[in-house]
Amino acid sequence: MKEKSLLLIKPNAVRNKHIGHIITILEENNFHFCALKIFRFNRELAEHFYAEHKGKSFFEKLLNFMMSDFTVAIIVQKDNAVQELRDLIGDVNPEKRKPGTIRYLYAEGITENAVHASDSIDSAKREIGIIFNTENTDK
Repeated sequence: MKEKSLLLIKPNAVRNKHIGHIITILEENNFHFCALKIFRFNRELAEHFYAEHKGKSFFEKLLNFMMSDFTVAIIVQKDNAVQELRDLIGDVNPEKRKPGTIRYLYAEGITENAVHASDSIDSAKREIGIIFNTENTDK
């Protein structure tokens, strides 16, 4: 069944000119692109997007990092998109990253980990709604 998921190319990967590399990896893995957007998180948007982490010790560091530069958001679609994208980006923990994953290739630590991908179909719907301003519409 075709699913949609959200990939964010984070500020460190944007600064380091990895947008094209990451898009190529997605294309080589047969992800269909439904939408693409470049934007900069402000505090309100970052707090809303990362609300599940509010109160955690890393929350402020995460927000500051995500507001530090531009982010690229891509809605991708394919069969089993959520899980396949999660597998493709790799683990958040540097010691657990598999060679060839996006984070293995481009991450610079746990917070500056190059990309974000939705972790479930429900999260994908929520996150796409926030980033592409469709939360309160039928899009």
